[in-house]
Amino acid sequence: MPSTASKAQTTQLAPESDSGRLFFLDLGAGRVLSAKADGSDLKTIVSEGRRLPDGIVVDVAAGHIYWTNMGNFTANDGSIDRADLDGSSITNIVPAGGTFTPKQLQLDKQNGRLYWCDREGMRVMRCNLDGSKIETLVDASQGDSRPGRDARKWCVGIGIDVRGGKLYWTQKGQDNAGQGSIRRANIEIPKDQTAANRRDIEVLYDGLPEPIDLDLDLVNRMMYWTDRGDPPRGNTVNRASMDAAPGGGHKDPEIVFNHLMEGIGLSLDLKNGRMFLTDFAGSVYSANLDGLDKKTLFFAEGNLTGIAYAELPVTA
Repeated sequence: MPSTASKAQTTQLAPESDSGRLFFLDLGAGRVLSAKADGSDLKTIVSEGRRLPDGIVVDVAAGHIYWTNMGNFTANDGSIDRADLDGSSITNIVPAGGTFTPKQLQLDKQNGRLYWCDREGMRVMRCNLDGSKIETLVDASQGDSRPGRDARKWCVGIGIDVRGGKLYWTQKGQDNAGQGSIRRANIEIPKDQTAANRRDIEVLYDGLPEPIDLDLDLVNRMMYWTDRGDPPRGNTVNRASMDAAPGGGHKDPEIVFNHLMEGIGLSLDLKNGRMFLTDFAGSVYSANLDGLDKKTLFFAEGNLTGIAYAELPVTA
């Protein structure tokens, strides 16, 4: 159950639907946790040991959660698992070695696909919901062998704009080096090009501290991301336009949340105008999309990575 301090925080939250739930990952203990969006009803629904889970999504219609397992950073043993919403019926869909070090995960329910970034694999990848047809869409390695050692090529966070036909992803860079970037390309590889030589990749932002997870507000054409590294720009949540400003170029990102302790996970609840985020020190936070009304839902819950918000059907 949540700590006493967590309970004190949750009493300040505004009333909301009982159907909203969070699903988040504890890398250190290899757990999948679930709680109501106000921080109550905390449960460990999966505990599989130290395979280093990192990215998670929820398929509400099918009653499934999917999550990535990074595995050993120097071994080709990354995988993706699926389970029912209560953590039962665990199924491995992408076997160990189907991806190198899978990170953030996104769901394209319309086309029945999962998208993820592969950090040491230096790739953006996808597969069908049953794990079939694994594809590499972007290969940032420039010929480097895997595992990749150049963190400027590490693909970490991912967002998808299915209707617009675009992928967005982060490339982290070395620690505190200001080498991070956010990039965009077409979802489908252009004709007569490959994942390694495609020429449609745009660098939207560079010189970032260490951009990690990414989520998109497609209606307002805004992207949000966690950024590690040192303050004032690091250990923050940032937002910026997905599109160029009039006259070209992009406006500087806006910091909307700071003082994270190694910020990682991010999930937007656009219906209710808020975001949920995690940090590696074990905290889960909520805030409005502009960063106001900050709440600490949990702290010291392990080494937290990915998080997903979902509104589930209300059962009798």
